Amino acid sequence: MTPANDAPTADRPGPPDAAAPPPDARAQRRRLGAEVWIVLGLSLGQSALYAAVRLYARLTAEVPLAQQSTTLNPTRAERPYLDLTYQLLAIGFALVPVALALYLLSSDGRSAVRRIGLDAARPVRDVVVGLGLAAAVGLPGLGFYALTRVLGITVDIRAAGLEPYWWAVPVLVLSALQNALLEEVVAVGYLMERLRTLRWSVPAILVASSLLRGAYHLYQGPGMALGNVAMGLLFSWYYLRRRRVMPLVVAHTAIDVVAFVGYTLLPPEWLAALGVR
Repeated sequence: MTPANDAPTADRPGPPDAAAPPPDARAQRRRLGAEVWIVLGLSLGQSALYAAVRLYARLTAEVPLAQQSTTLNPTRAERPYLDLTYQLLAIGFALVPVALALYLLSSDGRSAVRRIGLDAARPVRDVVVGLGLAAAVGLPGLGFYALTRVLGITVDIRAAGLEPYWWAVPVLVLSALQNALLEEVVAVGYLMERLRTLRWSVPAILVASSLLRGAYHLYQGPGMALGNVAMGLLFSWYYLRRRRVMPLVVAHTAIDVVAFVGYTLLPPEWLAALGVR
């Protein structure tokens, strides 16, 4: 009997080299750094660059900044159901970077939603904490908006521009949830986890996440950008302490729902009394 030949061949390659060196740590850091830039370039980093250019255009326009306006959630088509289709498509595609960030965070085999606390492990506590954060940010935020409008460093923000169709309020709620997921998952959960892996210091992580949040709000004027930096510091500080994004998503959703739906449903004279046109 011919003895078995265990030598590797072209058809039967040998086992992997167990003594192969591990990936270079510096190369891993470069790869993670490139990954962060790609994710931000597809999402909030791109928004930040556009917002900076829009701010430049506003500041160099003939009309003073205080007399300019921006409309959130604008109408996208004159025909109602075509408008609805565009709205839903925009919301859906805006969530793709969220899926990408979660996918990349789970590349080591760990659940990304559990890693950043986006799960439903503590639903009651997350809602209570989230609503508390919303009150802590939203109420002073309204006063800060009014102050920066008086100072002329914030544009007139019209929180909703949809026609009063039956689907307007549900779409605004979905838009608020989409904003919350995109900003809190990418700017807080994903970015802060990756910067921790890259060995950034805690102060540097807090500043980076907060400045990113302020940067993509620059189109509203320096005043609201500064207010969002303060919000970012609070939210990123909370995440570093608790490692849970869900309360931040609840808080952000609540703030935007009140702003979007309130702007749509409240009488104009009430909005004027609140300093909102």
